[in-house]
Amino acid sequence: MVPSTEKGNALKTIISLAAAAAAISLAGAASAADFVTINLETSVNAPAAEAWKKVSGYCTIGAWFKTTCEITSGKDGEVGAVRVIAGRVTEVLVASTPWSYTYSQPKSPIDYHGTLQIQPVDAKSSKLVYTLVYDAAALPDPSKKDADIKGRTAQFTGLLATIKAAAEAK
Repeated sequence: MVPSTEKGNALKTIISLAAAAAAISLAGAASAADFVTINLETSVNAPAAEAWKKVSGYCTIGAWFKTTCEITSGKDGEVGAVRVIAGRVTEVLVASTPWSYTYSQPKSPIDYHGTLQIQPVDAKSSKLVYTLVYDAAALPDPSKKDADIKGRTAQFTGLLATIKAAAEAK
């Protein structure tokens, strides 16, 4: 018969080993992430304040993509607002400044985030900056990372051109 103190020590050892294995597993999972950042920018022939008024609506993205956008929770432009694009893409407004906003796709397996901002250049011009960040390791086929980056870059370069046109519209 094993004394109870030895059983207790053995149990503590097993628990410690299990905790260490879990920590190693989690550390491995965290290091397996492969975050990609896509930075896009374009000049705008309009002052930042004037241009931002035209493009800052959180659900304006629907018009840019020629689809629907609906605020399903919160208020347009306020942190916490939820938009649904094309009836299937849910995004939460997670940060906002006077000339920018950042959103997250909370159900996205690739931990997808985006930021749209405008920056003043001088009294008559500005630039739009669109930044995407996501975990390429979580793509359905991570071996196609380069193709995914190329596709997202093309898609959002086109979107940025549409936003630029809206920002410069008279």
